[in-house]
Amino acid sequence: MKKVAIIMGSDSDLPVVTPAIKQLKELGIETEVRVMSAHRTPKEANEFSSKAIENGFGVIIAAAGMAAHLGGVLAASTTLPVIGIPCSAKVLDGMDAMLATVMMPPGIPVATVGVNAAKNAAILAAEIIAVGDDGLMKKLQEMRQEMSRQVREKDAALQEKLKEI
Repeated sequence: MKKVAIIMGSDSDLPVVTPAIKQLKELGIETEVRVMSAHRTPKEANEFSSKAIENGFGVIIAAAGMAAHLGGVLAASTTLPVIGIPCSAKVLDGMDAMLATVMMPPGIPVATVGVNAAKNAAILAAEIIAVGDDGLMKKLQEMRQEMSRQVREKDAALQEKLKEI
């Protein structure tokens, strides 16, 4: 099974990416988590992404706030799918990061999830890898079925509470 790289622009992004790390581990996907900056360590970021395929990665997740160019910098040096997680910062509540992550030039896409939506990034990465892995696809299908069961259970409980009103 291919690995997933989670690259953070700063170690302060760890609380944001932790749900992605946990979700990928739950699905049995090997994950490598690193700190690299689009602006402070561009050579390292370029080298990592340019060698990601030969190093066994299937998807790269890039989490960054403020200028949030990390996803684009990583995507520029690989043909692997790159998923951006815009991280909320004190300024503009992550809108700046979201726009910087979404607005990529033609030919260098970065898939983007919502601000701080690391769990969705992990699930999207798993879905991409699962295209060639039936076992992982089955785990994802079971996860969806469990989510549906939980919603139905909550609805049934709500209906019972409404009878008391």
